[in-house]
Amino acid sequence: MKHEKGNTQMGAVVITIVMGVIVIALGMWALPQYKVYSQRLAGEAALAQAESAKRILVEQAQAEKDAAVLRAEAIAIVGKAAKEYPEYRNQEFIGAFAEAMQNGNIQKIIYVPTEANIPIIEARSERKD
Repeated sequence: MKHEKGNTQMGAVVITIVMGVIVIALGMWALPQYKVYSQRLAGEAALAQAESAKRILVEQAQAEKDAAVLRAEAIAIVGKAAKEYPEYRNQEFIGAFAEAMQNGNIQKIIYVPTEANIPIIEARSERKD
């Protein structure tokens, strides 16, 4: 009976050693495979991030271009209106002035008398004594 118990223990030790060798061999094979897999995933993630950043820049540039085209069209419309309707600028000024007064941006109004849109800088008073 002692003999059978010794064989069983010896078999268990051999199985443990064989399993240990298999685990070590599997680890030696799997670790490099995992590193390659991990690096591939990291590369794919970096590529996806770069493509996303590129798309964002392209979209921003397109939006800026569209805005510039619309601004140019608006300027052309305003210029045409100013040529065709000289009173347009006066109305625009009056509207901006009224808005500034409503918002409280104008504290004081100073009247400067003009003649032909040129300020009169010389004031004379006629005295009767």
